[in-house]
Parts: sequence; structure tokens; C-alpha cells
Amino acid sequence: METLAILEKLFAVAIVLACVALLAHQFIGERRRMRFDASLRRAWRSVKGAFLRLSHWPAARRAARREADAAIRRARGEPLARDGNVYRPKSFRKPRKLH
Repeated sequence: METLAILEKLFAVAIVLACVALLAHQFIGERRRMRFDASLRRAWRSVKGAFLRLSHWPAARRAARREADAAIRRARGEPLARDGNVYRPKSFRKPRKLH
């Protein structure tokens, strides 16, 4: 129950700080307001990008692991015939369709 009261107070403080910031925003000059807004936009973009990177990170790792496993399977697949120092896979021996 005590943690709920602390969270409620933190939420109230956050709202009061936001209101004070918005009030101060109204009274600063135009140049400072534009600079302040630009810095807030940059901060929001960086936070949003970090969140997206963290949320997509496991999926990217899974995709990379799948690609690596597929490459390893292909490499371990059918043995390739060597003609000197040149590999000649069986797929190159198939007759070509011209049309």
C-alpha cells in the first residue's frame, strides 16, 4: 500500500513539473522557445530510437541467427567437385533453357 502512495505522489509531482514547464514556456522569448522545442524534439527522437532499438533487438538477433544457421547448412551441404582450384557444383551441369 505504501508503494502505491509513493507512485501517486510521484505522478502528482510529474504533472506539477509539466504544468510549470508549460507555463514557463509561454513566457520565454520566441528564440529561446524555438531552441527549447528543438532540443525537446531531439531528446524525444533519441528516446524513441533507443526504445525501438531495444524492442526490435531480439527479433534482429533471431533473424541473424537464422541466416547464420542457413549459411552453415548450405556450406555443410552437398560436397562440391573440384576441377583444379575451381569448384564445380552439380547445379552448373544442368542443361540451360534458352526459352
